[in-house]
Amino acid sequence: MAIYLGNLSVNQIEERLNIILTDMERDNLSKMRESNASNIPDGKWHCFDIPFMIMCGSKETAIIIRDILAPYSSEMACKIQIGF
Repeated sequence: MAIYLGNLSVNQIEERLNIILTDMERDNLSKMRESNASNIPDGKWHCFDIPFMIMCGSKETAIIIRDILAPYSSEMACKIQIGF
């Protein structure tokens, strides 16, 4: 059985990755954030601290998150997983 812990905000993700998103990216991600990890609907995401992972409600949402974060990949202080 896998155990996932945490409910990171967009600001906490930025701090952990050591990146600075644009205001528009931060706003878009904040609007898509789901605080309830047990039911993540399509168009929403939840970020776990352990393991450091963004779980998305659908593949399409995962692609949106990937497209926002990908340009920062060379600046990231650590790895993050994106799943759906």
